[in-house]
Amino acid sequence: MKKVLLSCLATLLVASMLVSCTKREYATVAGAGVGAVAGNVITGGSTAGTVVGAVGGGVIGNQMAR
Repeated sequence: MKKVLLSCLATLLVASMLVSCTKREYATVAGAGVGAVAGNVITGGSTAGTVVGAVGGGVIGNQMAR
């Protein structure tokens, strides 16, 4: 139960911070989120895979929003 509550609070915090973001910042965050999920799925739940996916997705999202 604590894990679900913490996840919900983190999601709410991130969503509230995105209100004042530029298009490029929003694309970076969205890319990082998608990359983290993809990295997690591809590596079978590996923490390193999730982190690498998030970094890669953030970079790609940032560059695509140029």
